[in-house]
Amino acid sequence: MAKKEMIGKQDSFATTCSSLISNVITFFLFILVTVFPLVYDNSYFNILETKYKWFYIPVLGMITIILLLSTIMLFVDLKEFGGEHAKKLFSKLAPKNWKTTFCLADLAVIIFWIICLISTLQSKYLFEAFWGNEGRYSGLFLITLYVAFYFIISRFWKAKSWILQLFLISGMIMCYIGITDYFQMDILNFRGKIKPEQSTMFTSTVGNINTYTAYVAILMGFATALFATAKNKLVSVWYYICMVVTFFAIIMGCSDNAYLAIGALFAFLPFMLFRNRQGVLRYLIILATFMTVIQCIDWINQKFANVVIGLDSLFNLMVNFGGLMIIVIGLWILAAAFYFFVCKGKNDNPELGRRLVYCWTALMMFGILVVCFMLFDANVAGNGTRYGSLGKYLVFSDAWGTNRGYIWRKSFELYQEFPIMKKIFGYGPDTFGILTVRNFRGEMTEVTGQVFDSAHNEYLQFLVTIGLFGVIAYMTFLISSCYRMIKNNAKNPLILGCLCAVLCYAFQAIVNLNLPIATPMMWLLLSAGVSMCKDKKLQ
Repeated sequence: MAKKEMIGKQDSFATTCSSLISNVITFFLFILVTVFPLVYDNSYFNILETKYKWFYIPVLGMITIILLLSTIMLFVDLKEFGGEHAKKLFSKLAPKNWKTTFCLADLAVIIFWIICLISTLQSKYLFEAFWGNEGRYSGLFLITLYVAFYFIISRFWKAKSWILQLFLISGMIMCYIGITDYFQMDILNFRGKIKPEQSTMFTSTVGNINTYTAYVAILMGFATALFATAKNKLVSVWYYICMVVTFFAIIMGCSDNAYLAIGALFAFLPFMLFRNRQGVLRYLIILATFMTVIQCIDWINQKFANVVIGLDSLFNLMVNFGGLMIIVIGLWILAAAFYFFVCKGKNDNPELGRRLVYCWTALMMFGILVVCFMLFDANVAGNGTRYGSLGKYLVFSDAWGTNRGYIWRKSFELYQEFPIMKKIFGYGPDTFGILTVRNFRGEMTEVTGQVFDSAHNEYLQFLVTIGLFGVIAYMTFLISSCYRMIKNNAKNPLILGCLCAVLCYAFQAIVNLNLPIATPMMWLLLSAGVSMCKDKKLQ
């Protein structure tokens, strides 16, 4: 009996410790999902510094409290149970148990951090590489917080659905402000403080439109996936509203990086949804809704032409397409017909679902081949003019993507000149601006009229700053985390929401920056998704 009582006390102690740590994490996540997206200080002038502080201070606070509680728990464990719990914990860290303790994503992110550490220590710019103060504050210090953040949430947080709902609610407020900025209402009175010619480059409580649409892309992926899988009608309405708001916000954000996020979302969802009739129906509704939003924005632009900022990107081609209304009506008719003639009163056929997924796979492969041919034809064969307005997106030049073509070309040229150790480990995290200024500032300002402190491509940025091994480790981490969420998404629909949010971020990052504004939310949702993969039920 005494032995059973001791085991019961040990289990109660372990459960109490686990619950206490999880509650501490929940408190700090509450701050991050509510305050962080909306906080600002001095208009857009110090928005990056403000967001940076509101991420690293709560995370440091969370780590500090968890370490203090863990120390207290360790003393209690040693006194009451002879250190039994500590022995079990440390035994999991023994090399012989790594296969069961760490998944591929865990190992990849540890290797990623080690490479960043080596890159920093061997850098000529040790101070700058650690703090990232000559770039966008994405140095080793912030990377270390990201990695610690990942392990704390994925290992010790018992996921709470209401925290993720608060993430959506604060995101809707942020999107609302961004949409009003499209109408130039300036309800925060920010734009009057900056140069008129730069006023449309900043929006909402985020700052630059590229960063804003990166954040909205995360929200869009999360809300759309949850609508696609929601069973309850009232919950479906809530997610549908969030999805529609993000569609309006990401288009009205007027940033080209939105295309990649939207394309990734619509290309990926069928692999998850086409396995049953309800999923196909929801996908048709999502597609019809998105096209309807584009049509509504076209009407808004016509009716309020003297008020709104207007579109000057690929979306402008879509709203000017003469058959847009026909497509919108056709998609809604197709969705209605599918509901009445296919969904009602019939059970799902798993074999048919697999065939639909195979067909979609073939269609995606064909689409990739078509895009590759168009790129080859426009750039190598020199037939870019035949594609009309699409030519400016297909033909690569120094001016492509607001001078992204230039900085990408120079980044590759710079990397080719690196000695072998720098090619492997780079010059240190977030030292890109130092390298550009040191090597070709005069040419850069003459050609583009600006000084680039970022490659405007997260993966290329990592290649230059932390080397080939660093970017491989980072991409392995992202891919393996997404794969784990794909394998476990049936456990909880929120896992699919986190997965789609990460995918949207990862694809838009091809043409965007890694900033402590949108990037922390990607790490949060990725970590939450991985955490839910090990939980049997959500609280």
